[in-house]
Amino acid sequence: MSDPTDSIGELHWLLGIIQNVDVGLIVIDRDCTIRLWNGFMENHSGKQPGEVTGKSIFKLLPDVPSDWLQSRLDSVFLLKNSAFSTWQQRKNIINFKSYRPITGKSETMYQDVTFLPLSAINGSIDHVCIIIYDVTEMAVDELTLAEMGRRDGLTKLLNRTAWEDQLSSEYNRAQRSGSSSVLLMLDIDHFKQVNDSYGHQAGDDVLRTLSELIRETTRGADIAGRYGDEEFAIILTDTDEEGALIYAERLREMIAATTVTHNQQNIQFTVSIGIAENPAIGSDHSQWIENADNALYYAKEHGRNQSMLHSSISLD
Repeated sequence: MSDPTDSIGELHWLLGIIQNVDVGLIVIDRDCTIRLWNGFMENHSGKQPGEVTGKSIFKLLPDVPSDWLQSRLDSVFLLKNSAFSTWQQRKNIINFKSYRPITGKSETMYQDVTFLPLSAINGSIDHVCIIIYDVTEMAVDELTLAEMGRRDGLTKLLNRTAWEDQLSSEYNRAQRSGSSSVLLMLDIDHFKQVNDSYGHQAGDDVLRTLSELIRETTRGADIAGRYGDEEFAIILTDTDEEGALIYAERLREMIAATTVTHNQQNIQFTVSIGIAENPAIGSDHSQWIENADNALYYAKEHGRNQSMLHSSISLD
């Protein structure tokens, strides 16, 4: 005959595990009323089990995506199968702060979630356990790697593929809204001479300096990238040709006034800039690049160290 104290002891251990396990556990019934709220949930929400038990999860947590969560729960109750959600599908279902908001990699928690049907003694499914896993570190690392794949290693600007994807999106957006955006193509004048005279490491310093000047002068909505070896591209959103020319000239003059020091040698350089407004409806973003590139070619062929509007050469 089993000792009742053994069962009580096992129940005590089980409750201890539930309260201290490093995942969130919420048990709710068919009315979405909370029946269990473990220590993880208490620590991150600041709400003790006594405050939440017997209350609707939707009323208690108004920021929870109610339609999405309800559909998940309905599926589990109906099919009597587990359901899952990853941080890639939805960043989180409860907007908790990260464990380490200061030293960590994210202020908010990324979450993987499992919805587990709980079977009663008679086999009915009247409760679901929502299990919340903190996957912030893994998610941020994965996002960082993905972003690194979009960046040029030397200049940290968008690489050509990522930048051209953004150009295509901006072209389509401008076409739909009827707004004006402008593309600038920049090329360092006589860059080969810099590499030949001072070495490729000095050339890299010049490229890094130019990219930093671009970052300093562009707005948050503008999109800059490294298009080629010494060629850069900037999309000025919601800007007309006149405004773009003012910006281009300011940037060009800043570059011409900048000195790059490498191995105690001072290097100065200039750029030529081609400027083109987004083409008319019926074209595509490749035509936009071609227009700006033609203006850039014209600037280089007619003296370099200047900014040239595509509209000013279109009748030549």
